[in-house]
Amino acid sequence: MMTSLFSSFDPMTSILQMNWISMISPIIILPKLFWTKKSRIMKMMKIMESLIIQEMKNITNHKEILILSKSLFLMIMIMNIMGLMPYNFTPTSHICVASIMALPIWMMLMIYGWMKFTNKMFMHLLPTGTPSLIMPMMIMIETTGNIIRPISLSVRLTANMIAGHLLMTLLGDMNNVNLISMILPMQIGLMMFESAISMIQAYVFCTLMTLYSSEIP
Repeated sequence: MMTSLFSSFDPMTSILQMNWISMISPIIILPKLFWTKKSRIMKMMKIMESLIIQEMKNITNHKEILILSKSLFLMIMIMNIMGLMPYNFTPTSHICVASIMALPIWMMLMIYGWMKFTNKMFMHLLPTGTPSLIMPMMIMIETTGNIIRPISLSVRLTANMIAGHLLMTLLGDMNNVNLISMILPMQIGLMMFESAISMIQAYVFCTLMTLYSSEIP
């Protein structure tokens, strides 16, 4: 029995939970599928990968970022969907998991950009046509917005995963037989909605990361 509402996000709540194995299992299983006979699942994955790359090409031309975006999208989406399964938890609902994906990528882009394109990185801090009186304020605002990017990426992903799962937990605790005809359709609809949110949040995370990389020449 759970001790609190938020204990559903605790990987050590029950022995039956898969704990952190659910987070690393896609990394272990997916590469092996490339060596097996092509199935419908693999064809669907290839179609999804091509769609992601075509979408991200409109934002950036860096091939490395395209490969990284594709891999991150698949990993985040699989972890989010696995969190909807019984006796499991969502790894991306933990801020530490979301931050270790956002912070290294942001640091990589910043270090590479400031070392190779210092002048152009300074140009991004001051938009063209800014009046002289508010130039210092704009530089401070742009610098602050640049620094909090990894925080916004990780908090956005974590908060969206927690919000829907908390609502599902609250509906699951309503065990009144008289209300089952009303609660069951709501739970089915919420499950479909959370499945869509799992894919949308993975797409938003990768799109924003690619958009940040487009500032680097």
